[in-house]
Amino acid sequence: MSELRQTGRQRLRDGIVDAAREQTVAIGWDSVRMGAVARLAGVSRQTVYNEFGSKSGLAEALAQREVDRFVTAVRETLRAHGGDVPGAAYAAIAHTLTEAAGNPLIKAILTSARGGSDALLPYLTTRSELVLTEATGALLAWAAERLPPTDPIRAAFAADAVVRLVVSHIVLPVAPIEQTARLLAELAGQLFASATVPAPDRG
Repeated sequence: MSELRQTGRQRLRDGIVDAAREQTVAIGWDSVRMGAVARLAGVSRQTVYNEFGSKSGLAEALAQREVDRFVTAVRETLRAHGGDVPGAAYAAIAHTLTEAAGNPLIKAILTSARGGSDALLPYLTTRSELVLTEATGALLAWAAERLPPTDPIRAAFAADAVVRLVVSHIVLPVAPIEQTARLLAELAGQLFASATVPAPDRG
């Protein structure tokens, strides 16, 4: 019974987040109102507040789900390339940049930010508990499987730097995706190579 309640609650939360996403894409986060989200989701305004506490709480849930989708796709892309480390790095970065460029929610957020409002942008960029921690964790897990042994501190720095650079190119692209992905993949290779622990001297 408890599991059924949890499933029902998750569906409720998903429906509210879906409604918030739809509203954000249509009118921008600044114009989203909790009452309108509730009506679109088919629940009461109080239910939305009960589940998320505030508009900021809803923003965090919306961003968390978007980040989860991206990180899941990155994990799958890296895994699909097996032992082809350069190919996996390029594919994961290119996929992320391409998906972000076509994602209507991210477009809405970036458009609002360029218009002077960045209320939702930090949830998808600099908030470490969202993008940086999860994406860096995915990259480190892949590196542990596919790369030679690395120094944990240097490897963590490498993964964090790659994620931050990818995010910066999502927010402010400066070159075609293929070129950016190729250069970032090369840099990722260099950073992780610098983190590699030298093999013991058996001489």
